Formats: sequence, C-alpha cells, structure tokens
Amino acid sequence: DRPERPPGVSLARRPAPAKAAPGRGVIRVANIEQILSALPHRYPMLLVDRVLNLEKGKSCRGIKNVTINEPFFQGHYPDMPVMPGVLILEAMAQAGAMLLLTDEQYLGMTPLLAAIDGVKFRRKVVPGDQLVTDVELLWFKRNVGRIRCRSTVDEQPVAECEMTFTLIPSDEQKEP
Repeated sequence: DRPERPPGVSLARRPAPAKAAPGRGVIRVANIEQILSALPHRYPMLLVDRVLNLEKGKSCRGIKNVTINEPFFQGHYPDMPVMPGVLILEAMAQAGAMLLLTDEQYLGMTPLLAAIDGVKFRRKVVPGDQLVTDVELLWFKRNVGRIRCRSTVDEQPVAECEMTFTLIPSDEQKEP
C-alpha cells in the first residue's frame, strides 16, 4: 500500500529513496544519490554529503566535507576562510530533513524552518574539516515538528540548537 501523492507532485526526476534495513527503519549509510532523492536542495546549497546512520523518525547522523572550493569561502573571509554560522545551521536543518524525507509518505514535501532556538557556536569550521551533525526528532504532529541538533568536528563541539520546522507540499511554494 503506497500513500497517495499530493495532486500535481511529480516524482519523475527523483530516484528511489534510500532503503531501510528490513523491519528496522535503520539506514546505515545514504550516499549522495539517495540524499539527492530525498532533499530538494542542490549545489551550492546542498550541505549534506553523506548520511552515516539514520533511524527513520528518530535520529540521523550526517556529514558535510568542508573544502576550500566552497563558494562562500571567496568572501567569508578571503584571508581567513571560516564557514558561516548560518550555513552550519542549514547543514543541521538538512540532516534533520533526512529524518522524514527518506520516508515514502513524505515524498513531494518541502521542509521549511519555523524557529531556531538556543543556538550556540563553540568553534569555527574551516576548510579540511568534516562537519558531523547528529539530529534527534523530539516530536512531529500534523506536518510540524521539532529537532535537537549538535554538530562536531573531530568530536569537538561546533554548534547546537533546537529547530521547529514544517513540511509543505512542494507545489504550495510556487506562486500562482
């Protein structure tokens, strides 16, 4: 039994979503093709390179490999490249989106941030770092939910926060 797609939502361009281990809902690793099939983001705004572990509807661990080739390093800051804090938050949000968007019942949905609370930055992220984000789903009701996020580099805290989000059908975001 497949859930019905919202009217006007086409899946023609999306590959199959990442598959969970039988009977467990745990995805051990999601590669870039599976991430692209779940998230609506594309370069240069795609900030999850790999998912190391995902338990659908519960938790996720995603990584972003930070390289000097990132477009934001050209201006932030040319002589001292530092990943902007707002993009660290976006990487957290995208890892969180993987929790639900890998589930077939949410195909064709777009996540939008509603609130970010308790943001704390602990250290800078620079080229060569691997940003590891752990996300826990706190609650989800009627297409609105809340996640707790923590990002690290080399197991050292980088940032933490809680985010509230909503899922809307992809066709609702287009102007009439």
